[in-house]
Amino acid sequence: MALPRPSFRVWLFLLLVALGGVLVLLDSRSAREPGAVPRDAAGEPDFYLEGARLTRFDGEGRAHQRLETPRLVHTPHDDVTRLEAPDARLYDRAGRVWLAEAESGVLGPGGNPLTLTGSARLHAPEERWRLDTEVLHYDAERGHAWSDTAALLRQPPQRMSGERFDAWLHDNQARLTDNVRGYHPPETREDSPP
Repeated sequence: MALPRPSFRVWLFLLLVALGGVLVLLDSRSAREPGAVPRDAAGEPDFYLEGARLTRFDGEGRAHQRLETPRLVHTPHDDVTRLEAPDARLYDRAGRVWLAEAESGVLGPGGNPLTLTGSARLHAPEERWRLDTEVLHYDAERGHAWSDTAALLRQPPQRMSGERFDAWLHDNQARLTDNVRGYHPPETREDSPP
């Protein structure tokens, strides 16, 4: 006696079950394993995050700092957070956005100040200027960004350099000091307002 031939629905069900099994196997193989627990002279961390996005708020509950980093490591003995390749958005009291980035960064005890190291940049998109320096500090409570290393400030077509840079984001003020040099091309008719 022959068994009845399975219906189209049975074959479709078996095909879907097999496809689901293959997808589960592929997904489990591509699961990203976390990296090694970072260890360095700063000690063993109490936590680390990969692909982290942080938003810090001021005393009134407004976002004043957003950070994105591929890896964040916090060490409890010094209450310091180390960041790899941080990308920061800093907000002043008027709601303007300032952009900062570097090769590495450190959030001090209690999350302040933020220190960016290695090709550090600070952008002021509304004013169209950009600062390049090696080490940039930012005190979020006072809205003060500064660098004690050589700094190059550009606002095309102008550029200026100095040994120290200070910016007060809330007041929309910036200052270069010590051995300041600049290039300021003359205004042309095309550049002048009508």
